[in-house]
Amino acid sequence: RGRLGGRRHRGPARPAPPPPVPAMDKASGDIMREYISRMFGLVPGMKVLVLDEDTVGTISMVYTQSQILQQEVFLIDTLRAPQEDQMAHLKAVYFVRPTHDNLRAICAAIRQPKYGEYHLFFTNILREGMVHQLAEADEHEIVHKVHEVYADYYAVNPELVTLNTPSVAGLRGTSFDQLLFDRVHQGLTSILLSLKARPCIRYQYNSEVTEQIAQKVAATIEQEAELFAFRQKDVPPLLLVVDRSEDAVTPLLNQWTYQAMVHELIGIHNNRVDLKDVPGLRPELKEIVLSQDSDAFYRDNMFLNFGDLGANVKALVDSYQARTQTSRKVDSIEEMQAFVENYPEFRKMSGNVSKHVALMSELSRIVDERRLMEVSQIEQELACTEDHASAVQEVESLIGNPGVRPEDKLRLVLLYALRYENNEANRLHAFLDQLQAHGVSSERLKLIPALLEQCGSARRQGDLFSNKSFFAVAKKSLQRGIKGVQNVYTQHTPFLAQTLEGLLKSKLPESHYPFVTSYGHLPQPNRNRPPQDVIIFMFGGVTYEEARYVAQFNQQQAAAAASAVGGSSSAPPMRVLLAGTSVLDSKSFLADVAGGKGVASTRRDPPPAASSSVASVASVAAAAGFNPKQLVQSIGPLASALGTSTSKSL
Repeated sequence: RGRLGGRRHRGPARPAPPPPVPAMDKASGDIMREYISRMFGLVPGMKVLVLDEDTVGTISMVYTQSQILQQEVFLIDTLRAPQEDQMAHLKAVYFVRPTHDNLRAICAAIRQPKYGEYHLFFTNILREGMVHQLAEADEHEIVHKVHEVYADYYAVNPELVTLNTPSVAGLRGTSFDQLLFDRVHQGLTSILLSLKARPCIRYQYNSEVTEQIAQKVAATIEQEAELFAFRQKDVPPLLLVVDRSEDAVTPLLNQWTYQAMVHELIGIHNNRVDLKDVPGLRPELKEIVLSQDSDAFYRDNMFLNFGDLGANVKALVDSYQARTQTSRKVDSIEEMQAFVENYPEFRKMSGNVSKHVALMSELSRIVDERRLMEVSQIEQELACTEDHASAVQEVESLIGNPGVRPEDKLRLVLLYALRYENNEANRLHAFLDQLQAHGVSSERLKLIPALLEQCGSARRQGDLFSNKSFFAVAKKSLQRGIKGVQNVYTQHTPFLAQTLEGLLKSKLPESHYPFVTSYGHLPQPNRNRPPQDVIIFMFGGVTYEEARYVAQFNQQQAAAAASAVGGSSSAPPMRVLLAGTSVLDSKSFLADVAGGKGVASTRRDPPPAASSSVASVASVAAAAGFNPKQLVQSIGPLASALGTSTSKSL
């Protein structure tokens, strides 16, 4: 047979080497949108879009339904539950992952075609033999295109992408889930291809799985040398593969910035927030979308702490009310015309106000109900301060507090265990007894030894708490003394900050993060200059706190480079893309710890290294279905503690 779509097939269509543009100049969402727009542009006319369970989420995070309709897509179908009707007048555009299950479903579909043409776009490199299977199944010669588009990941923030793999327990310890490993390898390969990056590769020495991932990606670059034939800069891009087990503190902490807080307390899945269990909400607010592309307020406030957010929600409400008062006066033809022209924007603003007031109210309710301000203050002290006597007293006090949930008590003890596991006077056994007496089940208590086994000091190579040397302790104390603590609830800095500092100063130790060197098509590292483009892939998942830090790091680097124009420094700014197997909250992180078998690493230790405003908020809250008194009472104390400007305005 050997023919596909009536044309001799010489392998899947692949892009030519790109022009010499910087590899990471564009936001992840923009890259994804360009791929999808190009895909639609290659198939003119009326079409049906066929997706699998992964690409449904991939496309929904960068394209709205109305934008899809503008591409002449009249129907969206799914690979697993396809439409039964014959529609020969439509062209089928398949946008799917190149898995064996998907391939079988496509082959079955083209053997009994329902659509007039089939155009197949796979989100990653097609494996050997897949094109032959498609050719064998194309008995009616209706497959017109087979393309690879490297979109096998989810674009969350401009500097954050994820693979949405809910658990990596299948690759911990002695377990080895081949399908999971393939998903991680393929997703990471797709990220590199979409960025047009052929990087140097480094991995975390004390994590065997990061070495396996790094070696597999390097082997793929070697095998697909034509695909990765991108022009190189003087300093090549860097892919750094690290393990979540190096920092178990960050995913255990409560969060107080908008995006991170919503994810921790409610949950964000593919830019959607499920509020169906919140009583009193209007139906259209039961599921809301948080997208930087369509919501300017969210884009501008996603990294702000909850106190400052309160002031900005108040300003949003005031602006909405002012617009409402203006729109009520429609007397003349001109005023009526102006109202009609502005009505879509007015409706959009109304929806945004209701959405963010709904989230503010629910977040405030949860914080108050779970006493998270008390809990979070002790969490931050455990994460940032070395004071065992005070820690024991504070943890004991919270364990005995009947108003604190058992899960929050458990997280406090987990943080205590991570910091003080080697302290001879630690009270861990006493805390275990107290937790059991206050409602924590024996099954949940197993998380404490499991966490220490997978992420404890014996498994870490870095200085997570900055307490392994006199120099580290002195440096941390000096920084706290100079900078102070602006907000006790957000004083923690993720361990990722130390990694980025090491990269920026070209001082990240190779004994801890060695290079992959056994492949000829990998570029030679430039050890004298820091890389300009960095992809950090975190096996085990990333957090929104880390994404916020990376976003601020990129902004600082860009600002420093801009201010240095015409000066003595000509080095381009470092740009970082953070990638991970998933975006974690504390629940998903602990579920992964509970599912892990054995320890996280089997390696030896590394060698030595060379007021009226209140009424405004309340009125909109009431319109959205909230109790205004509850909203005002709950936001007030939070604003006072988390943001001075907000406490004055509220």
